[in-house]
Amino acid sequence: MIGVFAGAAQRGDAADLAGVLGSDAVVPDGPIRPAVHRLWDRLSAVVLFLDAGTAVRVIAPLLRDKQTDPAVVCVDADFVVALAGAADTFAWQIADALNRTAVVTAGPSIDSVLDELVEQLDATADGDVGACAAAIEAGEKVVLRNPLSFPLPALSANVVSAGEDAAWVIVIDDRAAAPKDNVLRIVPRTLVVGVGSTRGASATAVGAALAELDAQGGLDLRAIKAFATADVKAEEPGIVDAVEDWGFWHGDTADLITFSAEELNATGVPNPSSVVRNSMGTASVAEAAALCGARQLANGAPVELAAEKFKRDNVTVAAARVLPRGRLALVGLGPGAAEQRTPRRGRDPAGRGRGRHTGRRERGRRPAATGNRDARRRCGRARREGCGRRARGVRNRTGAGRAGRSRRGCCSRGGGPALVLLLGSTTDTGSGGEGFDDWRAG
Repeated sequence: MIGVFAGAAQRGDAADLAGVLGSDAVVPDGPIRPAVHRLWDRLSAVVLFLDAGTAVRVIAPLLRDKQTDPAVVCVDADFVVALAGAADTFAWQIADALNRTAVVTAGPSIDSVLDELVEQLDATADGDVGACAAAIEAGEKVVLRNPLSFPLPALSANVVSAGEDAAWVIVIDDRAAAPKDNVLRIVPRTLVVGVGSTRGASATAVGAALAELDAQGGLDLRAIKAFATADVKAEEPGIVDAVEDWGFWHGDTADLITFSAEELNATGVPNPSSVVRNSMGTASVAEAAALCGARQLANGAPVELAAEKFKRDNVTVAAARVLPRGRLALVGLGPGAAEQRTPRRGRDPAGRGRGRHTGRRERGRRPAATGNRDARRRCGRARREGCGRRARGVRNRTGAGRAGRSRRGCCSRGGGPALVLLLGSTTDTGSGGEGFDDWRAG
């Protein structure tokens, strides 16, 4: 959907532009700011008949990233200014339609796809992000290795999963590796470190034990998201100071999560200790605390023990990993006869008009009986696999490719075309063409 927003004085111009853009363009009634905020998540493009300063203040609280924000332009008496999203081509098109001058800017971006990837994964980047991003922008071959199968945003076609003679290699992993030229390591914060110690153990001893997770466990300590221990150790000076030292040296902070002996004892571990059970009331502190902490932070995602316990100088450490899980994304509609597709409100017999698409409100309808036996069969399978009603809120996002394995399912929507869903993630990347159809939500 294309939103064309204007005050009373420019509403006539807005209506004329909407007529040029086609049936996916709407001119909402009422004040501009609440209308933009109300419709934002449904829009693929936005035209604001406002000056640039006012337009920026209207959209600023809504902006997320260039890949998911709609293309936003503002229009005044002489210019069409590209403000946000992938708006350059859209600005030229609107300027041509209104006989105005397009204003687009070029230059380095602080929100390259790699910066957004680092932020999305709550990660640390080790390497020259700018040079790697420039190589991607220039169309050079870049190999991306994703051994833990993190869901990823849409990436350019020149970013591939394997190959030789790449200009850059991107590795997304929480395991330690030596620095190499033209290798960008992205280290996501996936680890919860469980710590146990005897009374009076020093922060130096705890820090030395943590170093064993790198030296022997092969884990990158920058991937630590939190520490965990038994509640009776919550005020142990050596542990508390070591956690603060880790935050100082890594320029970050990490919580120290505590659990009761009963909670720890109920957690299965590979290396229980009868000595620890006799003294602490639980067969494990480090391994059990790591797993309990990871489950607490995982929000339902799976966890695993990334490093079994290491003991050094009366300090024991272990690490658990929060594993990534897939995302649900709409990747296509079809098949389905034209007469079975979702109608538009107020559309005339020729299929034209400015009526808003009502498909998002006509949910849960069964596929038409004629010619849709396969759709019904796929729909039933999808419900058994867990799409069901939750799939109805999924909305199309251009270029919503994901990396990793996938499962496919279909659900009925709009009385005919099958709604093809991706459960998990894919390696496909989205690309748009040109013309006003690129900006329709469809």
